[in-house]
Amino acid sequence: MQALWKITALFLTLSPSLAEAGAWLREKGTGFSSTAFTITADQDIANTTYLEYGLRPNLTLGADVRLGRDTFGSQDGFATLFLRKPLSNPEKDSKWAYELGFGATWDDTLVEPHVKAGLSWGRGIQWGDRYGWMSVDSSLRWDITTSRSTTKIDSTIGLGFTEVTTGMLQLYLTDFDGTSSASLAPSLILQPRGKKFRVQVGAEAPLDDTDDTALKLGLWRDF
Repeated sequence: MQALWKITALFLTLSPSLAEAGAWLREKGTGFSSTAFTITADQDIANTTYLEYGLRPNLTLGADVRLGRDTFGSQDGFATLFLRKPLSNPEKDSKWAYELGFGATWDDTLVEPHVKAGLSWGRGIQWGDRYGWMSVDSSLRWDITTSRSTTKIDSTIGLGFTEVTTGMLQLYLTDFDGTSSASLAPSLILQPRGKKFRVQVGAEAPLDDTDDTALKLGLWRDF
């Protein structure tokens, strides 16, 4: 039981920045924010902001926003507001939760409203004297105007190396209106001693075109 509490505490401290703390809920009155910046060799850039707040012990509210611009100057993005509620007993090792949300996607000329539903699973893990977590977050986003859909399955495994460094490896699987893609995203999370913020340094590599790999720099903060 003591090990389980250590794993849970570690995850709440190191919950992922893209969306996706998934099966875990925030404690009432606490929150988390992250901002990440990515850039490719072709100077395609993107900025993502993620927020979540524990409104009640069994209800977390959040927002997920992305702004992008490619090398030709075209812009796109999305913003989604969501709520997360548990599906599993808080005492269980494996956590389940669902999300419901709404928002909009846009590009240079078009804004389209959307709705979103998600299902997540996660649990703490132990490897020797190191603790971490693993999770799978799935979601379906449906554009109300065009009826186009985006399906995502994001898998994450994280492990604390030291008190100040944590490794994280993520696999993103996406299907947009029948077109599929996959990306691998390794990251290193650094937490200065005594500070409430963490720095994420990593990369996102499309498996079908590694030349389009993006470098990532992020800042996470608890409040």
